[in-house]
Formats: sequence, C-alpha cells, structure tokens
Amino acid sequence: MSGTREPVDLTNCDREPIHQLGAIQPFGFLLQVSSDWIVTRASVNLAEFLGVTQADALGRPASTLIMPEALHTIRNKLTTLRGADVVERVFAIALTPDQSKFDVAVHFNESQVIIEGERCQEDRRNAPSLSMRSMMSRLDQAETLEAFFREGARQARALTGFDRVMVYRFDEGGSGEVVAEAARSGIGSFLGLHYPASDIPVQARALYLRNLFRIIADVDAVPVPILPERDEHGQPLDLSMSVLRSVSPIHIEYLKNMGVGASLSISIVVDGKLWGLFACHHYEPRLPSAQSRSTAELFGQMFASRLESRERRLALDYETKARRIADRLLTSVADNASLLDDPAWLIEALADAIPADGIGVWINGRLALAGIGPDKKNFASLVRHLNRNAGGRIYAVDRLSQTYPDLEIDAVVAGMLAIPISRSPRDYVVLFRQELVRTVRWGGDPHKPVEYGPNGPRLTPRKSFEEWSELVRGRSLPFTEAEQRVAETIRVTLIEVVLRLTDEASMARQMANERQELLIAELNHRVRNILSLITGIIRQSQATSVSLGDYIRQIEGRVQSLARAHDQITRDHWAPASLRQLLLAETAAYLGKNAQRIQMRGEDVLLELQAFSTAALVFHELMTNSAKYGSLSGAGSGMVELGWSRDDEGNLHIGWREKDGPLVTEPTRHGFGSTIIRRSIPYDLGGKAEVRYNKDGLEADFFIPGRYVVRPTSERSDSVPFGATAPKPIAGDRQPLSGLSVLLVENNLIIAMDGEDILRRLGAEIATAPSVAEAMEILAHRSFDLALLDVNLGDETSFGIADRLAADGVPFIFATGYGEGIAQAHSHSDAPVLQKPYTMEGVTDALARLPLPK
Repeated sequence: MSGTREPVDLTNCDREPIHQLGAIQPFGFLLQVSSDWIVTRASVNLAEFLGVTQADALGRPASTLIMPEALHTIRNKLTTLRGADVVERVFAIALTPDQSKFDVAVHFNESQVIIEGERCQEDRRNAPSLSMRSMMSRLDQAETLEAFFREGARQARALTGFDRVMVYRFDEGGSGEVVAEAARSGIGSFLGLHYPASDIPVQARALYLRNLFRIIADVDAVPVPILPERDEHGQPLDLSMSVLRSVSPIHIEYLKNMGVGASLSISIVVDGKLWGLFACHHYEPRLPSAQSRSTAELFGQMFASRLESRERRLALDYETKARRIADRLLTSVADNASLLDDPAWLIEALADAIPADGIGVWINGRLALAGIGPDKKNFASLVRHLNRNAGGRIYAVDRLSQTYPDLEIDAVVAGMLAIPISRSPRDYVVLFRQELVRTVRWGGDPHKPVEYGPNGPRLTPRKSFEEWSELVRGRSLPFTEAEQRVAETIRVTLIEVVLRLTDEASMARQMANERQELLIAELNHRVRNILSLITGIIRQSQATSVSLGDYIRQIEGRVQSLARAHDQITRDHWAPASLRQLLLAETAAYLGKNAQRIQMRGEDVLLELQAFSTAALVFHELMTNSAKYGSLSGAGSGMVELGWSRDDEGNLHIGWREKDGPLVTEPTRHGFGSTIIRRSIPYDLGGKAEVRYNKDGLEADFFIPGRYVVRPTSERSDSVPFGATAPKPIAGDRQPLSGLSVLLVENNLIIAMDGEDILRRLGAEIATAPSVAEAMEILAHRSFDLALLDVNLGDETSFGIADRLAADGVPFIFATGYGEGIAQAHSHSDAPVLQKPYTMEGVTDALARLPLPK
C-alpha cells in the first residue's frame, strides 16, 4: 500500500454491502434450500442446533435434517407469502427427534428458500402484559404529536425491555433527531439530539425500508460464516430479509463507541417512506424472545399507521383552512385583477394560507415588493434564475444564499417559495422567509473529524457522542409539503387570471382575426344552407304540384314560413325562440282575423334553432293542409285544438286535433307536405311523429327531445347554426352510378331527399343516414361502392365514418357549406370536396375525381 492516502471521505460507508456480509449472528442457524428442497448453503454452527455439520448438510434433502412434520408446517407457511420482502414465522416448533423447540423464520431469496431458526425461549416472565388493543388505545388518547411519540417510546420499551428506547425521526437530508425517549434512570438522555445522515448511511436506510425489524443481540458476538460463500454463479448470499444477518464492522464499532451492548430497531414507515425508527439500546447483551420481537414489530406497524393518520388529518385540516383563504384571495383577484400589482395586499391575503415575511410579484416585466426580501435589482436577477427551472412548477428552498451564491441578497433573507403564475412570459409570486438563527444540539460533532481506528481512516465512525452544539445560520423555516400543495392550488387558479391579463394585448389581434374568419365561415355556411334548403323545397314541391299556380303558391308559402322563422330567430340574436310566437305567426298568416279558430294550450317554451326551423315547416304544412282540406277550410265552424306540455325529462309533446271539419279519408298517396309532417321531426331531431286520419278530423302527435327545448326563464344557450343544405335542380340523363350502391349521410331531411333524388337519377341504389351512429349501424350490416358525407352533422362530424370507409377501401366525397379547408383539415385531405348546395354538375364533377368501380 502506498504511503499517499486519498482524501478521507467517510461516505465510503454508504457503499458498504451490508446485506451481503456472508455471516449471521450466533444465536441461531441458517439454511438455504433449493426449489426441490436440497440444502445449498448452511451456517457453520448448524451442528449446535440440528446435530449435523454444515459440510454434511450440503447437498442433502432438507427432510434429512428437519422432521417431516416440521417441514410440512414450514412449507405451509411459505404458501402464505405475498411479495418479495415478506418474512413468515413459526413459533415453538420441534425440528429434530429430541423435540427441542425452535422459533423459525422463512422467506424467499429469488428461487431459494431461507430458513432461520433459534431456540425457543420458554420463559414468559418478560412477555408484555398489555394487549395490542390497550396499547393502541393509550396512543389514541395522546392529544399532541409530542405526547404520541412519548407514549410510543414507553410502549416499545415495555415490549422489548431495553434500557433506552428512542423515537428517531429522519429529515429530508437523512439526518435524524430524537423526538421522544423512554430510558431507565441513571443513563442520561439523548432527547432532542440530532445525528448526521452518515450515522445511518443511505443503503442502511434503504434496508430499513425493506426489512422493518433488526436485532443485534450482542456486539461482542463472533459472526458465524455461511458456506459456501458464493453460489455457482459467483454471487454472495443476499441477507436483506434475514433475521439473523450479521453486523457491519463499522456499525459494531459505532455501537461500541457509544457503550451499547445490544440494539434493536423497528422501522416507522409512513406513506411508503422511512419516517424514522424505534431505536433501542441496551448496555449489555440482550435477546428478547422471537414472539416478543414479533409483537414489537407489529406494534411498530400499528404505531406507523396511527402516525400516518394523525399527520394526514393535521395536513388536511391545514390545507382545508388554507384553501378557503386561497379561494377568497382568488375571488378577489378575479373581481379586481389590479390587486396582483399590490404586493402589500397579497402578503396580507396569503399570510394565513402560507406564512411568509415578504413577497415579490413579477408580472410581464413589472415588479413590486413588500416586507423583507431582495431589492428590485436582485429580485429581477432572481426571476432570471427561476426561469431556468422547469416551467410551471412550485420551487422552494430554505438556503437561498447557498442555492444562488451569485445573488447579492441580504443574509436575513434565507427561504423562498416561488409560485409561477403564467406560461409565457414567466410571471411569479415569490414568498420570502427570514433567517431562523437556531442552536442545534448534536450527538457529537456532525462534521466527524477523521480518526484512525481498527477499520482504517475512511471506515471509522467517530468516538465522541458527547453533546455538541452548533449555531445554524443562513437557513429559514422550510416550506412544508402541505404549504407547497396549497401554493400549487393558488398557482393553478391564479394562472388563468394572469394569463387573461398578460396575454390579452398580444392575443387581441389574433383573436379578432380568428373571430372574423369564423364569422365569415359561419355566414358562408348559413347562406349555402339556406340556398340548399330553398332549392330542395322548389324541387320537391314540383313533384307534387298539379298546376303552375299551385306550384308557385306552395313554394311561396313554404319559403315565407321559413322567412318568418328566420326573422324570429335573428330578432333574438340566434338564441332559442318561442314556440307560441311561431304558432301565432303561422296562424296569423293563414287565418288573419279568424285566428281564434286555433285554440292553443300550454306553457310557452323556447326551441333551439334547428328544432325551431323544423317545427316551422311542419306546422306550416299542417295549417296548409287544414286550410285546404281540413277543419280550417272554407268559412265553416271547424277548429283546431293545439296543445303542448313537457314531461319530467324535459321532452316536449305537441298535439294537433282538428274538429268540426269535413269528413277525413286517408290519402292514397303522400306528397311532399305530408312527408315533411311525418318525417321531419324524427329525421332532423331524433324525435317522433304520429299522424292519424280519423274521419272526424286529422290528429297528429309530435315528440321533440328535451335537448332542443329551453324554459323561457332559463339562460339561453348558444345558437346552433340553422338548417343544412340541398342540391339545385338536376340536369342530365347520364347514369355513371348505375348498378352501384351509395351511402348518403346528411342530417337534414329535405337536403337528404334532394341528395337521394340526384343520386337516384345518376343510377345509384341509396341508403341514407342522419347521424354517425346510424351510419355505423348500416355499415356493420352492408357494404357500399361509394359514400357522400356531409361534414357537419349538427353537434358531430362525419370524420369517424370517413375513417371507417377508408379502412374498408370505400371511396367517399365530403360535402360541406363551410369551404374545402374544413373537410381537408382532417387526415383525408385527398378526398374530393363538394360545395353545397348540391347540383347535378357538382356531384358528377366530384364523381369524376374518384376511381369508381366498373
């Protein structure tokens, strides 16, 4: 070894493989057996317990060392193991023919089974006299956390009988503090002392999290080797879950330096993390019975569970109070956003939610400060440092000068909680805490001066554990996890308010442009839909007219009905409109002063735009038919009873009853008007329509779903674009679709009828669907050669249908009134787009761009 030593670094202890020491403590034996129960490793003291030497045991079946009955019990215990880090125990079991009783612990180590045994201690004089229930009851009666810790230490000492039992709590850095103690008189007190993180290294804390119980019965005991030292793969035995695991020489030296003869540790795990330990010291060798140790381990788990409940309850109480304060703060800011520029108001508002001594606000390059904190120049520099952190995260430190050494910040400012309240640019509310000068009492010098001992300079723990005080400066009271969660709540809500403020100016022009483009597209869509609807009315009226005059009158009446509905909708700024006003307008148009011949009953309701336009056409046709052939015809006494009501689910039921008119007979053929009456509401709105030709008068019942119906006193919903589209008159005799089946998806009945007419004249066999769901249902049972898809289907689009057709290799055409960009913004940018209204020329042109089946 050279005479030049490397710099001494006691963190070498952190890399010591304490779980692979290859030895156990001598108060028990260890066997490792394979999956077929052949002994593969054994401790060299095996003969003291089972009467078979370690060398003779290797390679033999475990059944030749342990009686079959005991082996059966051990195997049964193994079946109850769930998870890798679990140990099961069997108490007072006879392993050998001499009937000596043993306490046994078993666990899995990968595919191997580890069996550890120790002689059963029959003496029960030291068994705990209190039941677990009474122990928990005493814990629950503790009013404060300090009293809870103190009672826990007392109970643990009663269970273990050790001279000193400490409740030892870790901080975030791994250092520990004795927060409670129960000890026999005359041995002094460690209460309130702190110990550096290096006293319990990282890998030891990790092992405490896996194996919750650790006993060191005698620090002077000679470790018992386990042989063979390495397996066939050259790997040492992992003793992480071992009850008997030997002790690191460094830790033995540490305990001897403290004068400790035996120790016991019970892990306190809270919320999946190592919160602390029950650290038990005895000043001579001590081995409690396996049953007592198991009871103590159970107590530790119950204590941790109670502690977790208490901490969560305290955190919840704090967060509930703080969130109420934060809600008031956010309500105030939402009503008056200028308050964000007033740090004095902010610090007062936040003081009860997150205590702080100063505050800084940075919004869009403007800053304001109040209380203790950096000056304006250094606060601006601090914001630039904060911008290097991950965006949108709460950031807390309690050593500001150490975190940002290049900032010239007064030493009195030590803690900071930064709350980002925007995305771009970065804006912040920063809370500051002043330096908390305090004296920390250490159990010895935490800086561990290097001492040369039996394990060398880098592996030698300190010898002195006398109380050592240190004045801690440059640190503030840390911001707790609960305080940071409250800050996150404030951040999430404030960010929306601040985004509105900071982005308003830069986004105003873009938003105006987007609104203009949307309005132009919406206007284009509405104009095209109106043109298509009128075109469809013209074409369908032609099919049922008997003369030119009749044809003109039908068109004029239907267009005027739509015009009246349109006037009423636009008069209400495209909001839902009154059903009663619609009916009164139609009545006045047909009956004039004789409007009393229609008797209306029902509380007025508002209809959404699509339902309003559909209802206008339906009741126009009803009144037209009645005026021509029914109760309203001529100057007779006939009348119509028209009533409506809503059911419990908000659906609207409308009844039409004609009385005292001419005798009624059902027509032999149904024209365009009767088709509108029977099919419009079911097709366009998903409702129902029933028409009965009773001889005493026509009766009709309609059902409009509740989603289209609004009470006049409720807030009116945003308008829904009216109508859909329909093609212009068809021309041409060519039939390029002869023999082909076509799926037409269109959500407006009149437009769909006109589309069917065009496609039929082109020779197609047609199936029509008004919605995505119905189209998918049709496609599930039938194949098509081509599809014509209206992009906008009310509150949904046909892109999902397009995806299905593309997957099946079926060509399709998009139809839209919004413009080509709307359809081609989807992934099917190569599909032809047909601008509404439909025309024969437009459809045939779109077909020419498709590879139609021959």
